[in-house]
Amino acid sequence: MSGTALLERLDVSNIRGRLTPDALMSKITWFQAGGPADLLFSPADEDDLAAFLKILPQDVPVLVVGIGSNLLVRDGGIEGVVIRLSGKGFGQVETVSETRLQAGAATPDKRLAVAALEAGLGGFAFYHGIPGAIGGALRMNAGANGTETTDRVVEVHALDRRGNKHILSHADMGYSYRHSGTSKDLIFTSAVFEGEPADKADIQKAMDEVQHHRETVQPIREKTGGSTFKNPLPHSSWKLVDEAGLRGHMVGAAQMSEMHCNFMINTGGATGHDLETLGETVRRKVYENSGILLEWEIKRLGRFESGKEVETFKP
Repeated sequence: MSGTALLERLDVSNIRGRLTPDALMSKITWFQAGGPADLLFSPADEDDLAAFLKILPQDVPVLVVGIGSNLLVRDGGIEGVVIRLSGKGFGQVETVSETRLQAGAATPDKRLAVAALEAGLGGFAFYHGIPGAIGGALRMNAGANGTETTDRVVEVHALDRRGNKHILSHADMGYSYRHSGTSKDLIFTSAVFEGEPADKADIQKAMDEVQHHRETVQPIREKTGGSTFKNPLPHSSWKLVDEAGLRGHMVGAAQMSEMHCNFMINTGGATGHDLETLGETVRRKVYENSGILLEWEIKRLGRFESGKEVETFKP
């Protein structure tokens, strides 16, 4: 169904957010590749999102995206509705107690780290180096430098597919390494985090160290999606990729970075097919070299273009 046809099915007279049919995902993902979403919705705020979900038929697929940093969209585009939470409606950080901050799901991880610094709260410096937003961090238990989202989360606010509001405890989130066990149908809107009082100079030093590390070892100025594969603990994905001789390996215009070979980059004009084919090639060759099967950390979404399907490598 085209985006226009889908929009015609809906009574959006009371919806305040922006609705864009057939919206190019390449314009909002860091890879700058992939086909269109049937319908892109950017709600004005949580109440607007709830109202939209209440009128959206249950047979229409829904996908939530943040700032597009860890998404690989396939060239056939995305069926149904893509919800993109705006910074204006979901990007605020508020102090709720001496040790707690509440951040909207569209808040960049880096912004939460800065807000914690301003509040004199330690334990958030790791977010300074994660290129994503809080919604994604909550979903995938994002972490770095020995700290994970699970270490800071107190409660999470969410909407279900029918627009009902929920508050989830830390236990409800079911966290494990780079994973949340909570329902995929829930849309996170904000969360409460807890830190501990700390000297601002010490917090700033920790953040500076995180930033320096990113700038010196990661291709942050490239069209990339961040870490491509999860670390198969106790191993490091980049070492396994390097040992398989895949540093700098290319498929079309997609390349495993020379700087950090667990980062996949679009060198210019790469398609979703190029990127996913490269990733599956790396998974196969790493397995052949080490016997270890890498798992994708980047989310691959949408439909394949006809005749350009990519087969998932299975030993």
